[in-house]
This record gives sequence, structure tokens and C-alpha cells, in this order.
Amino acid sequence: MTTRHHAALGALTVAALTSALLTVPAAARSAADADGQLRIHDLQGSTRLSPYADRTVREVPGIVTGVRGYGSKGFWIQDPRGDGSAATSEGIFVFTGSGPAPGVRVGDSVLVSGKVGEYYYGGSGSGNQSVTQISGPEVTVVSSGHRLPRPEKLHADRIPEAYTPPGDPAQEDGIEGLALRPERYALDLYESLEGMNVQVPDARVVGPSTPYGELWVTVKPRQERTVRGGTRYSSYDAQNSGRLKIETLTPLSEEPFPATDTGDRLTGGAAGPLDYDQFGGYNLAARETVTVERRELPQERTRAQRRGELAVATYNVENLDPGDDPAKFQRLADGVVENLASPDILALEEIQDDTGARNDGTVTAGKTVSKLIDAIAAAGGPRYEWRGIAPQDGQDGGQPGGNIRNVFLFNPERVSFTDRPGGDATTATGVTEQRGRAALTHSPGRVTPEDAAWEDSRKPLAGEFRFRGRPVIVVANHFASKGGDQPLHGRVQPPQRSSEKQRLRQATQVNTFVKEVLAVQRKAKVVVLGDINDFEFSPTTQALTDGHALRSTVRSLPRDERYTYVFQGNAQVLDQTLVSPGIRRFDYDIVHTNAEFADQVSDHDPQVLRFRP
Repeated sequence: MTTRHHAALGALTVAALTSALLTVPAAARSAADADGQLRIHDLQGSTRLSPYADRTVREVPGIVTGVRGYGSKGFWIQDPRGDGSAATSEGIFVFTGSGPAPGVRVGDSVLVSGKVGEYYYGGSGSGNQSVTQISGPEVTVVSSGHRLPRPEKLHADRIPEAYTPPGDPAQEDGIEGLALRPERYALDLYESLEGMNVQVPDARVVGPSTPYGELWVTVKPRQERTVRGGTRYSSYDAQNSGRLKIETLTPLSEEPFPATDTGDRLTGGAAGPLDYDQFGGYNLAARETVTVERRELPQERTRAQRRGELAVATYNVENLDPGDDPAKFQRLADGVVENLASPDILALEEIQDDTGARNDGTVTAGKTVSKLIDAIAAAGGPRYEWRGIAPQDGQDGGQPGGNIRNVFLFNPERVSFTDRPGGDATTATGVTEQRGRAALTHSPGRVTPEDAAWEDSRKPLAGEFRFRGRPVIVVANHFASKGGDQPLHGRVQPPQRSSEKQRLRQATQVNTFVKEVLAVQRKAKVVVLGDINDFEFSPTTQALTDGHALRSTVRSLPRDERYTYVFQGNAQVLDQTLVSPGIRRFDYDIVHTNAEFADQVSDHDPQVLRFRP
């Protein structure tokens, strides 16, 4: 970037004006012709794509409203004059590259020359929207110390309830070519303010802060509010338009970002340029660190199971391996004992092998599990026993080298495990009849591990337990992740959920297995649970419950309590527990201990089911 400094703003030279006009298409010159100068709203246009893309422009005026001196370095400028149109933004990002920090300051009046372009974070194939920017800039600082343009206030009444205009998912450019309608759609409003100085008033935090200096708030506080202050994602058509990410422009090394949890309050608001990135879409790049009023949200604790109740829980422990900090094992153990009340059976997801992410061919997990069992006992819980099946090296997805798998812990003082040998990484368990009851041919055993549905994904682990002499079959799951799905905030609407195809095949496999159990014993007690990686209203859940073989227990909770995970400010269900018709009465609880908190031992909340077999 080349920077020049002038003492005062002077008139453009004839040569500069002629150069500016000759570098844009004739059809676009009318906006510049009115007063003889090309301005930011001309570059932004009234759609998501600039009419000046791939053109060189000269001496575009603006006031610097924010400077980013790290990462994707650059600064934002805004035209304080404007054209009076709600559809055209008066702000734009000037990309200066990865070199030294931009040589401008907030409040500088500048003239910027350079190439206009549309930049796609994550690449054009990601489905993300683009950011209009000027790159390779030559910057003239005309004067300094100017008052910033008055910020556009983002409040509940201004944000439309509808999130996005309808589009055709078959079209690669999606909604990019549509004229912006900021009064009707939230994504259009945010696009019409791209790069401009905006302000969020006091707002409720709906997603915990991250180590990268960012948090999520809602500017529509009544929109799908959860019981603990979040915003619930309740359907594919309820994207929650009031969500907005706040991130800091101040380097974290200079001014740490305050740790915040769901339900806290952003006090004093925040102001800065409206930016866009691949990790959440539109976001406010705050010029100053934010202040937060802490609510001190407590971790939930579930009740203990009664004498005649069987408690079956599930917990994604997020890539647990023996090399993890002992504090993680201690916190997980405390959570099992204090928050989950020491369930009788605990299905764990993301147990890594004994050497963690080191890709050395190790597949055993005895050290990982034993270390957790010891920690639970030390925390005052039972001395659990465990069962599991080691995967084939590198065949179950997850972190490379980690060989994550599902594992059962059980309290031998209250429940017994029915061992039937023969199950291994590639041998499927089946269903047989014993004394009129359904039984597994292999326990523990894997459900159809050789089927293509489980390629590069965790295989379900089935086990047969006995509680007070009564058999219960439990199937622990960790379905394929949502990686590769297009974002809610992207240019393709509705977003394509490509990862769903594999989960649908997986759900069908598990559903078929449960039907085989029920064909042998109609009233068999079957619990299917784990990290399903999909919503309670999803086609995946519909496939799991097909033919009334299972029902999702999450629907037994009030709507504002249905969530196990928080993603980009949306509290949502990813972990589920489903039961066969033989389990008519039950008590189900999602125990909110992680997802809403900045200081979390896992990114998932555990859940527990209690019933009388």
C-alpha cells in the first residue's frame, strides 16, 4: 500500500477524474456524473456484487472508521455524504495485504485508488457471501481528526423478522444478483450496511465468547428465547435474524476480550464497521473493547435416579486422550458425579486412543478410559467398568490419528453387562431370541460396521445390560458431522446440507436394527442415544423414528429447553436420546453444563434418561 499525506482536501485534478471515469463501464458512469466524482455507494451498488468488480478506480473519498492491523489487514472507509438510498452501502473495506499495519488512523479523511473486487472467505465454493473491497490501494491522507459518520443503529424494530430472501439452491450465484430489500430481509439489511459504521445497543449475549475475541448477541431479545437466555434454533425456517457476532479490532495481546456466557449482557453497546467472514457471516468489528455485565449463569445439576430407576446418560467428551490436561479429566469427572448424579450407564463419544492424535497405529483406548474412571472414583463417584470395541486404524473419522470411538461406562453396583464375545471392528452384532426376549449375538457389538453408511465415520456401539434382572439394549452413536454444509448466512438459499445424506443412511441403519430387535420382542427396552449431529426436526431424526420404532425424548421438554449445543448464537439440538415403544414413561433432562459457557470442558451438553425397565 502506498500512502501519501495532504494538508487539506483539494479538488480532484482533471486527469484524476478522467482516469476514474475511463476505468468503469459506461452504464455505471451516471452515478459518478452527478457531481463528477466516483463514490463508495457507486462501488457497492444495490445488489451483493459491485458493478465495478475487477475495475480500477481512482481517488474514492471517505473517512476511516476502523483499522485492522492483524489477520486480513486493512481499514474501512465511509462516505459521510451518502446518496439517500437504503439499498446502497456507504462503507467499504480497503485490503492492504499481509505486510505492515495500515498507515492510517480512525478519523482520517482519505482518497483511495485501487482495484475493486469481491472476496469470498473460504473460497467461492464455500457458499459464503462475498465482501466488496478495494485492494492494492494507493491512499492519500488528506486530513485527520474528523468526526466519524453517525453510526447506523441496529435495534429490534429495524431488523426484519425474515432472515433471507428466497433463492434457488440449484443456482451457484444464489441470491447475489437480487436487488437488495433491506426493509424486508435481515441479510439484505446487513448487506446494505456492509462496511458502514454501525452500533448495537445494550444486548443479551446468546453465545459464549471465544479465544479469538468474539461473542454473539441478539438485537431481537424476544426472538426464540431459551429458558437460560439464549436464542433457540427451532426449524430450518427460523434462522433468528437478530443474531449478530461482535468481534474486537483491538489485538488481544493489548486488551483481552471479556469472557462472557449465554445470558450475560453487553452494556454500553458496541460500535464499529459491519464486516463479514466465513465464521458466522455479518459481524460488528468493535473499535473499542466491550463491557459485559455478568449474570453468573450456573451449571445445571440433574436429580439422582431413584432406587427403581435406571439412569442412562450420554456425553461427548471432545477428543479425550491420556495426554490431556489432568484438569480436563477432573472437570469431566466432577460433571459426571455432581451434574449428572452418577448415572448407571454412560455412553461416551469422542474417546481417543491411548496416544491421542499421534498417528502411530495405536487403536486401544484402555489408558484413556481408565484415567477417566479413576478420576470419577476420586471425585466420589462409583468405580465404573467399561466396554468398547477398538476401531480399525484411521477408519472412523475425527481428528487424524485419534481413532475416536463410542464407549460404555456402567456402575456394576447397580447394573450388569451381558458379555457375548465375538464383536470386533468389522463384525456386526445381530439379534436373536432367548427365552422369548431379544438378545444381541455380540455384546458389545457394532451395528452394520461394514455398511457404506459408516465410511470414515464412527460405528454405533450396541450393548446388552441388565437392571434388576430386566434386559435393556443400548446403542451409542456418533453420526457424521455437518462439515461441508453451506452456511445459513450464505449466498445460496436455502443452504444445501450435503452432509445430511450420510446421516440419513446412518439413521436408516440404526432404525432397521431397532426394528429387528422389536420383531423378536415387541416390548423390548431399547435406548438409542449419542451425538446424532442433527436437529430434532431434521430428516435424520425422521429416519431414526420411521415406523414408530423410536421416539425422540427431547420433545418431552418445554421448547425453550431443547438444546445441547450453541453454534453461531443458535442454541440447537445435536445430541439426542430416543426410546423404543416399550419405554412408555420416562424422565429426560438435558443438563446444561458446557455449551453456554466460555470456560467449557466440552462443546456439548450431556443428557440423561431415567425410566423403570
